[in-house]
Amino acid sequence: MTVKGIIMSWVRKDLLGLEYLSKEEIELILSTADSFKEVSTREIKKVPALRGKTVVNLFYEPSTRTRVSFEVAAKRLSADVINIASETSSVKKGETLIDTGKNIQALKADIIVMRHNYSGAAVVLARNIDLSVINAGDGWHEHPTQALLDIFTLKEKLGRIPGLHVTIVGDIAHSRVARSNIWGLTKLGAKVTVCAPAMLIPPGIEELGVKVSHDLGEALKQADAVNVLRMQFERDEEEAFPKQLEYFQNFGITAERLKKAKKGIIVMHPGPINRGIEMSSEVADGANSVILEQVTNGIAVRMAVLFLVAQAREENAA
Repeated sequence: MTVKGIIMSWVRKDLLGLEYLSKEEIELILSTADSFKEVSTREIKKVPALRGKTVVNLFYEPSTRTRVSFEVAAKRLSADVINIASETSSVKKGETLIDTGKNIQALKADIIVMRHNYSGAAVVLARNIDLSVINAGDGWHEHPTQALLDIFTLKEKLGRIPGLHVTIVGDIAHSRVARSNIWGLTKLGAKVTVCAPAMLIPPGIEELGVKVSHDLGEALKQADAVNVLRMQFERDEEEAFPKQLEYFQNFGITAERLKKAKKGIIVMHPGPINRGIEMSSEVADGANSVILEQVTNGIAVRMAVLFLVAQAREENAA
């Protein structure tokens, strides 16, 4: 099967993380997303690719952007969508993750999009049910579709991924977004620097093929793009985070810092933004920012992922 000339070679029923994908698989998702982006520009923003399929959004953590983006993506593919939040489900009564998955399977759904607070939860679920599982963020492990939409946006704005210098700034230690971006970008040939206070850099991160910096000015000098992570202050671990004002003074992205950065640098953020902590409003709303374009591109990327896993599951069942 083809989508605008793309030869389908996706064989995985699940998308669990970019660590598990090859360069070619990542490129296939990006190419498929490019073919779907045009759908959102139509007067009637729908294609029948997943007509008759049911997508269940199973979220064990709060989410706005990711859940809504997946819901919009599924509906633009003509799928039926069911949203389940753990706060209002049988999880509150003690039901296990696997039992929840098997009950959803018994309802004849086709795809579960899951966010969970435990790392590896998506892998566990995928191994125990026949439905396709898409990881929408698991603990500190991965957030593959966020990284894919980040990479898609980089390619769209800068024309390529190989050879790009990307600096990831912020809470690297607790960030599933950072890990997925690192896996994806390095596999596609980009050079990645992570920049943060020492307390927010996990031990051994260099083994993933990245450079570590504690000097934001230096880290921005050669960067084509800076991806600014959200500081996860809600975790409130003792001495796990610098003081907010101190952090902004040393690692916040400001207009003054961008003036000293590489000309044309683009600024990214997975959201939600803590303005005045991770970056100034002037930067968030400025000409270098592609933050809202990331949100738009997330729909096309998630359409691509939903489409690919659904096709693979169908073909595997045949």
